[in-house]
Amino acid sequence: MEEVSKYFDGGETVANYRVNLEAEDGEFVVILGPSGCGKTTALRLIAGLEEPSDGDIYFDDQRVNRWSPSDRNVAMVFQNYALYPHMTVRENIAYPLKVRGIPPDERDRRIEEVTELLHIEGQIAKRPAALSGGQRQRVALARAIVREPSVFLLDEPLSNLDAKLRQEMRSELKRLQDELAITTIYVTHNQEEAMSMADTVVVMNQGTIQQVAPPEELYSRPRTEWVARFIGSPPMNLFEGQRQDGSITVGEAGTVSLEGVAGARGTDGDGDVSLGVRPEDLFISTEPPESGNAIEGRVDTVEPLGEYTLVNVAVNDQLVNVKVGDAAVGRGDRVYLTFDDSDAYLYDEDGELVTRTPSPQTT
Repeated sequence: MEEVSKYFDGGETVANYRVNLEAEDGEFVVILGPSGCGKTTALRLIAGLEEPSDGDIYFDDQRVNRWSPSDRNVAMVFQNYALYPHMTVRENIAYPLKVRGIPPDERDRRIEEVTELLHIEGQIAKRPAALSGGQRQRVALARAIVREPSVFLLDEPLSNLDAKLRQEMRSELKRLQDELAITTIYVTHNQEEAMSMADTVVVMNQGTIQQVAPPEELYSRPRTEWVARFIGSPPMNLFEGQRQDGSITVGEAGTVSLEGVAGARGTDGDGDVSLGVRPEDLFISTEPPESGNAIEGRVDTVEPLGEYTLVNVAVNDQLVNVKVGDAAVGRGDRVYLTFDDSDAYLYDEDGELVTRTPSPQTT
C-alpha cells in the first residue's frame, strides 16, 4: 500500500489516511488498533471490497486498485464465519472450488487435505448449526485455505470464541501459517493475538499507522506516547513533567535526574516531557531511597492477580501501575517508586520518543 487513503461521506469521514504498508512474501502481518481506527477498512482495501480514494495498492509489481477480489486471488475469513447454514461442512468447503470450475476429483483431494490439516475430517457431513464455535471457525478457515490463495485475510476471526478456545486457535493459526507460508494479513484489537502470532505488527489509530515493528521491538521501543499507552497490559506509565537542566520535575512527586538515561543528556531543549516506565520495571518501598531517582505517591488499591500483584499508586493526579511479586503495602500508604535509568523512556512535548536504552535481550 502506497500513500493509500479512503474517504467516506463525500470526504467528510476519513477511514484511512496516507497508509504505507509492505508485507513480504509469506509474512504474517497483524494490523492492531482500537475499534474504529481504520484497520478493517485497510483489510477491505487489500481484498478489493473497497477502492482507495487516493494512493495505490500493489500485489508484487501489479497495480490492483480496480481489480476484483477474485482477480486478486485473496481469501478472507470474517468474525461471523459467514458459512452457508443449509450446506454441510463438505459443501461449504467445496463451494469456492465449484464456483471456479475445479474438477470433482481435484475438489475431493483438496477437501481431504484441508480437513485433515484442520482436524475436522469427522465433521464434514454436519451442518454449521451442529458445530461448536471453534469447529465453525475451522470450517471457515478450511473454505479459505482450500482455494490456495496468494493472500490470506482475516478480520478478527477469533473474537466470538471463549478465552480458552481463542488461545488454542491462536496456536493453530500460527502453525497453519508457518506450514502453508501464505502471506497473511490479520486484523485484531487484541494485543495478545498480535504479539503472539505476528512476524510484524502494524499499530493503527484514527486511520493512520503509528508504528510498524516486530512484536519485541514494539514493546521495547514504542515510538510515540500513544503506542506506549496502548501496548502492554497494564500499559506503560507516563509521568508528565517539566524538563530543565538535565532533570524532570514530576509535579510535587519529585525530581528525576536524566543523567543515567542514555542519550538524554545529548538532546537539546527544556519544556514539557513525559518519562515512561513499564509497570514491571518500577520498584516500590515505604522508605525513601538513599540515592537514585524516586517518585512519591500513595497506594490507592492493591490487586492480587495470582501471577503477580498489581499496586495502583496515586501520583499527583494520575494512577500509576506497579507489578510486584508480593505487596507489603496497603491502601493509603505513602510509598516511593524507583527504577533503573536504563528502563526509562523519554518522550518530547509532541509525544515522540527521544531516547530509550535497549534492554540486553533486545540489543
